[in-house]
Amino acid sequence: MGNQEVYLEVHDVSHRFSSTHTLFEHVNFTAEPGQMTALCGPSGSGKSTLLSIIAGWEIPLTGRIELCNISTVGWVFQNPYGVARRSVLDHVVFPLLAQGKTRKDAQAQAYDVLQRFSLEEVAERQFSDLSGGEAQRLMLARAVCVHPDLLLVDEPTAQLDMSTAHSVNSVLRELSGQGMVVIIATHDADTRNACDCVINLADFLPHEDEDE
Repeated sequence: MGNQEVYLEVHDVSHRFSSTHTLFEHVNFTAEPGQMTALCGPSGSGKSTLLSIIAGWEIPLTGRIELCNISTVGWVFQNPYGVARRSVLDHVVFPLLAQGKTRKDAQAQAYDVLQRFSLEEVAERQFSDLSGGEAQRLMLARAVCVHPDLLLVDEPTAQLDMSTAHSVNSVLRELSGQGMVVIIATHDADTRNACDCVINLADFLPHEDEDE
């Protein structure tokens, strides 16, 4: 993208599901490379829902999302998922092959990414043999290997010990500094503190639904 400005803006976004109370209302913030943004709040406050709205998977009740020079989005779900009998390496190689890279180049790049998440020693292990923390880090590696413009991450450190979580937060900060917009939904205080901007959805709860 060269020197083009890259950012994401959330404009006056509110949301509710059918037959439920409003989750949040009038959410506004800007996210850009060089800073990490945390979405915080109690369970059920809509953190994952707001990520889905930002990704374009969910349409907000009101408001809009503006993406400036963002064409690719990486998503890491809260619960790791993969192909049971495929190797760790395969999971990272596949999206690189889809970009048109040769297998040789894709494997070299995949190993570099796996190393960033301390997964190089389990590169040949099947997904079904991974621990929860390894699987979560693999999902991060798979999402960032193609260097998306926007990275949306749901509870990235929930299954990690403190040391590994700190390492993952450091990698995410490096990626943000390299031009990626990083938005993280998290309950974890250390991850929240590692972010530059904190959006607490508890601050955007509706005072009272009009139909009550």
